[in-house]
Amino acid sequence: MILVLKPKTEEDKILELMKTLENENIRVERTKGVDYTILALIGDTRTVNEGSIESSGIVHRLIRVQEPYKQVNRLFHPDNSTVKVGDCEIGGKEFTMIAGPCSVESEEQLLAVAHEVKKSGAKFLRGGAFKPRTSPYSFQGLGSKGLELLKLAKKETGLYIVSELLSVDWLERFVEDVDIIQIGARNMQNFSLLKELGRTDKPVILKRGLSATMEEWLMSAEYIISEGNKNVILCERGIRTFENYTRNTFDVSAIPMVKHYSHLPVLADPSHATGLWWMVEPLAKAAVVAGADGLMIEVHPNPAMALSDGAQSLKPETYRNLMNEINILLDRTGKNAEELKQ
Repeated sequence: MILVLKPKTEEDKILELMKTLENENIRVERTKGVDYTILALIGDTRTVNEGSIESSGIVHRLIRVQEPYKQVNRLFHPDNSTVKVGDCEIGGKEFTMIAGPCSVESEEQLLAVAHEVKKSGAKFLRGGAFKPRTSPYSFQGLGSKGLELLKLAKKETGLYIVSELLSVDWLERFVEDVDIIQIGARNMQNFSLLKELGRTDKPVILKRGLSATMEEWLMSAEYIISEGNKNVILCERGIRTFENYTRNTFDVSAIPMVKHYSHLPVLADPSHATGLWWMVEPLAKAAVVAGADGLMIEVHPNPAMALSDGAQSLKPETYRNLMNEINILLDRTGKNAEELKQ
């Protein structure tokens, strides 16, 4: 349930209403908009006396939220949310670029990519220290050593680091070492892991599951936010369909759809979207035009020799050319492209 309060409502009356509701075991989240103050009521609101609320004299409108996701719902938070990471703000006017290899393979490989993507305007370095693979015989990542190499790359380049967490066993280490924790498609509905992430304040990129609906995706975000962590970023990375020409099918409609129903920032991953490097450029452009707040792109110095997902990785020079094209689009969309210019 949402209460839209009348403009210029006195503070003591707002606090009195909030106290009354909290005495009925209702959690109240307060949001201050440009013109209105909004009170989001969280919990079992079936017993709330709507008549007494409306008779308080300060409620402009009472709205019953039909969707099962509450706190990620734009009705609860009409303005776009942003997530701060150091001097970067994801979801605001700046466009966020996250780039790097699928897997951390060696110090030489990681540092080479880190320096290259920074030259092209990236603020975040992505790299998998732990890799969820379909085959148990495929490269699973360097583990703890991979995290140390990511920290080294951050020290040398100043890039913030993004890496995927697979298990709650490593959560404490990730909270300490990583700037943004990524939850991959396979773990989107690992609810015990999501709850633990919600008990931290670490920014989280939540990728859409392999066959997840919009509602399922937003409900997974709700798991994190309901535990207290508001720093959630969504990422569309393609879904599984009957098509076999591509690894996944990039759902560009997910970007405006989610931004319509939710206030959370939305990124796009055009690399995983199809698994084909030559499709990354057009899909990246499509995501920008559709309103994405940023991109996550895989870059490798020698994709043919990559230990994972080489077929979808761009060479540094190809990534550089793509960023030049992205800048042109950003100049027309209102996002700040200044930081991406060489």
